[in-house]
Amino acid sequence: MGPQLNVAVVGATGAVGREFLRLFELRKFPVGTLRLLASARSAGKTQKFGDRQVVVEELTASSFNGIDVAFFSAGASRSREFVPAALKAGAWVIDNSSAFRMDADVPLVIPEVNLDAVKPGQRLIANPNCSAMILLVAVNPLRKLGKISRLIVSTYQSASGGGAAMMEELESQTQTVLNGLPADPKVLPHQYAFNVFSHNTKVNEHGYNEEEWKVIEESRKILSMPDLPINVTCIRVPVLRAHSETVTVEFEGAAPSEEAVREAMRAAPGVRLVDDRAANHFPMPIEASGQDDVLVGRIRRDVSHPSAISMFISGDQLLKGAALNAVQIAEQLVIPAMATARS
Repeated sequence: MGPQLNVAVVGATGAVGREFLRLFELRKFPVGTLRLLASARSAGKTQKFGDRQVVVEELTASSFNGIDVAFFSAGASRSREFVPAALKAGAWVIDNSSAFRMDADVPLVIPEVNLDAVKPGQRLIANPNCSAMILLVAVNPLRKLGKISRLIVSTYQSASGGGAAMMEELESQTQTVLNGLPADPKVLPHQYAFNVFSHNTKVNEHGYNEEEWKVIEESRKILSMPDLPINVTCIRVPVLRAHSETVTVEFEGAAPSEEAVREAMRAAPGVRLVDDRAANHFPMPIEASGQDDVLVGRIRRDVSHPSAISMFISGDQLLKGAALNAVQIAEQLVIPAMATARS
């Protein structure tokens, strides 16, 4: 697949960090030296990679000496503190946090949508918000069918969006409630088992929470449509893994036919059509979990609006919504660049 790369994973012990290691093996990513980086409390632990155990090291400014590509998934504050050190050491950086996403000088990339946003010489690339990524993989194929004039989105977000601790809280709370005991929320502000509630981020002056605002702003940047009207509602649901979304897409002029939308989805990279009306079988998070593709279905004309179509989508937040997208960026940009540099 190309030259061996010296790779660092920041946040290696988290849910996304573990997915990086699994994807490196599964996709035969050309890992030479592997450096697993985390907080001081995780230093000294080991994680399996291939046939070896790799010791987790404490993240410091000197952790990136000799590293070719660093995958960051440890939160915005850690990225702001340590990404400059990685860049100074000469590494490419693919950052999964929100730290640099809206920086005008940092490309925000989904390979199926806007790989060309990365210009020569740019070594810092931002991985978008998980809900925005899953949304735009499904929406992007529709741009060939007409000019999009508005998006209306509701998300049904799983515990995996909050990492390993939130997933563990859902599992333990579910058992607790089934045993007839009261839930004891620690990671989230509300009971998670058998409940749904607005995404647990601060609400801004417009009445949107931080997650909703990220989807709005990041979608506009990725699509290069800064004035695109978007309305988003983000909800937590008691699902362990994979986010789902209802999406209504309004077009300028008449909406495309349902069959044209289905054909666009069949031909689109990163999408799998799941749209069986006869069997009432449409995208489900349980089927999206562990899958690379975003599942798309429930495709129908919006009977309330002549220029709109609606659909339901589901995608694995830990994969296409996080680690997989970052690895795809590295496969398509970093590996070829390093091969050229070493030739």
